[in-house]
Amino acid sequence: MANNWKAVGRPVRKKDAMQLLLGKPAYVDDVTSRDCLVVKVLRSPHAHALIEEIRTDIAEKVPGIACIFTWKDVPQKRFTMAGQTYPEPSPYDRLILDRRVRFVGDAVAVVAGESEKAVDQALGLIRVCYQVLEPVLDLHTAKDNPILVHPEENWQSLCPVGADNRRNLCASDTCSDGDVDAVLADCDTVVDHVYHTKACQQAMMETFRTYAEMDAYGRLHIVSSTQIVFHVRRILANALDIPKSKIHVEKPRIGGGFGAKQTVVAEVYPALVTWKTGRPSKMIYSREECQIAGSPRHEMELHVRVGANRDGVIRAIDVYTLSNTGAYGEHGPTTVGLSGHKSIPLYTGNLEAFRFAYDVVYTNVQAAGAYRGYGATQGIFAVESAVSELADRLGIDPVVLREKNMVREGQIMSAYYNEPASACALDRCMAHCKALFGWEEKYPVRDMGNGKVRTAGVAMAMQGSGISGVDVGSATIKLSDEGFYNLSIGAADMGTGCDTILAQMAAECLDCSVDDIAVFGADSDASPYDSGSYASSTTYVTGKAVEKACAQLKENLCRIAAGMLDCDVDEVEFAGRTVKKLDGTDEVSLFDIAAKSMCGNETAAQVTVSHSSPISPPLFMVGMVEIELDTETGQVDVLDYTAVVDCGTPVNPNLARVQTEGGIVQGIGMALYEDVTYEPSGRIMENSLMQYKIPTRLDMGRLRVEFESSYEQSGPFGAKSIGEIVINTPSPAIAHAIAHATGVWHRTLPITPEKVLRGIQSSRK
Repeated sequence: MANNWKAVGRPVRKKDAMQLLLGKPAYVDDVTSRDCLVVKVLRSPHAHALIEEIRTDIAEKVPGIACIFTWKDVPQKRFTMAGQTYPEPSPYDRLILDRRVRFVGDAVAVVAGESEKAVDQALGLIRVCYQVLEPVLDLHTAKDNPILVHPEENWQSLCPVGADNRRNLCASDTCSDGDVDAVLADCDTVVDHVYHTKACQQAMMETFRTYAEMDAYGRLHIVSSTQIVFHVRRILANALDIPKSKIHVEKPRIGGGFGAKQTVVAEVYPALVTWKTGRPSKMIYSREECQIAGSPRHEMELHVRVGANRDGVIRAIDVYTLSNTGAYGEHGPTTVGLSGHKSIPLYTGNLEAFRFAYDVVYTNVQAAGAYRGYGATQGIFAVESAVSELADRLGIDPVVLREKNMVREGQIMSAYYNEPASACALDRCMAHCKALFGWEEKYPVRDMGNGKVRTAGVAMAMQGSGISGVDVGSATIKLSDEGFYNLSIGAADMGTGCDTILAQMAAECLDCSVDDIAVFGADSDASPYDSGSYASSTTYVTGKAVEKACAQLKENLCRIAAGMLDCDVDEVEFAGRTVKKLDGTDEVSLFDIAAKSMCGNETAAQVTVSHSSPISPPLFMVGMVEIELDTETGQVDVLDYTAVVDCGTPVNPNLARVQTEGGIVQGIGMALYEDVTYEPSGRIMENSLMQYKIPTRLDMGRLRVEFESSYEQSGPFGAKSIGEIVINTPSPAIAHAIAHATGVWHRTLPITPEKVLRGIQSSRK
């Protein structure tokens, strides 16, 4: 008889929770040798320059220095550091070291030595003569500027994304449906504004870090804190110009990534050192390096026009996004698409026309990359802010306006690649959030005395579940000794709990305890191929692969058992810990099946399945915030943030909840605290966490998260994703609340107390 274990939908404890809680070795620096070369990079002090001469002879004499490499010592084959499926949309515009440096912090030389002290001393003794060039620092002047960030002839774009290095363009495109200009001209009201978001940092606790060694077979073995083991292998092969078969990549536990580690930031430098010297090496980024030479969110400026009738029917939306990819094009062509395709479709309800156009430009600032939300965050801030301002103009409650225009289940979203909202509980999310938050009591404004006011803001969001037609998730499941299972995956658990969630799915399929599923991953040699942990893909894409693999494994186990029971396979059924005859006369245990699978057996007790989806079902979220604003200082305190999420079936409600809470806090940081400013020279001023402020738990009021389940037919157990959407509602909701408290709309993030106070003072003149 089956055990009727129930795993999906339960708040199962993370598989690695106790080991991490007890401080057991888990991360790159814990599990790799300390007897290795220390690798560091000399970085450019100039935003744009050519290296005329570089002298390393004195530095090489420092005791303990093993090697120093300059642009003359590396392959001249360009590549991209973006962790994307080949052919990558991001252009091949990098060298490991280049004679031309393109931002303050760009790599000039790689130094490896026996100790950090020796390497630091050598870095100070390298002499570089630069021909300083005029930089392009303003994204507004970058397109078609006579100063080219990438004038090289071997620059290459593999995909038709509208890239042109001779125009400083990393990508450019326009898509539309209907006559936007005509519909806007016929609207009673049009909100027309420009919104600006900065290049926010992921600020994960574990900085970029990589260990490299040569293994017993003469292969380059990389242990890295990465989300993309298979992409790392290809990227390093391209960078070093060696066969992919010569590289083996694995990842231990990851101390946070949030998208930063979807870019190969640190891996190339120790890989170069080890490949050249044969000696093990390690590179650990300092926090300053993460701030000035990491892979932050793309700075974007969005021009939004939203047109509606006086009754609140939104008829047209026009979005133009100008995105700043910085010195290199990692993720530039792909992040920008989400700024329109994940914001405009929210208002499919009555939409007659839309247009979405964009340019992604090169500039001489730190290169951008992937960050949770991946462009949707910027687009939703702009569009949701415009819709909230539209509600104010029309004198309509912003919740009512959204209810009137929001996408609903079954509608085709023309601005979302014509995909349907196949499982959509956005309307229920709004109703649930409104009641839980107490919207009608908190909106619009309450004067608390002493110059303090309280008010509320609201925002909606959507995101996808993987990259349709591209992402591949795979799983290998096998029956092992004594009847437990091994689950091998290529997706990288970066603290999100995907190892646990995928084990829950396997346990549900195999009718066993989650403790009976041992999880292994991710390793480019041993794991089945997986695109990696990004684009909110793991639960939906890899989870479906797990579900399919378990179904096939059960069929195989029934074949083995049928042979043991001397009957046809259609006379038995899988029953959890046993396979039994349908007539109830006999059965064999998993223990015995496992033993049989290893002796005189020709049916595999192991299955590998890959899965890719032609669609990317959207998930939805509503967030409402209550703030208290001090009109005398501009201080904004978040008192209450309430969110309701439709992620299909929550596989593990606890992990889904903490993911949501963490994303909300990151979004609040983006809205209120996290600023990036440049000196005229192009140097970032916020180069540490002393200057770059991120929120702590003490900065948050009450956080409440609940779920409204839909059932996505194409997902495992009806599940969609959840990883990214959770960061998207705080910035527009908070901007909305601040506007109600002060009467001033702030359209550039972050909205600091100084900006709030200046806005109040200006409005009083």
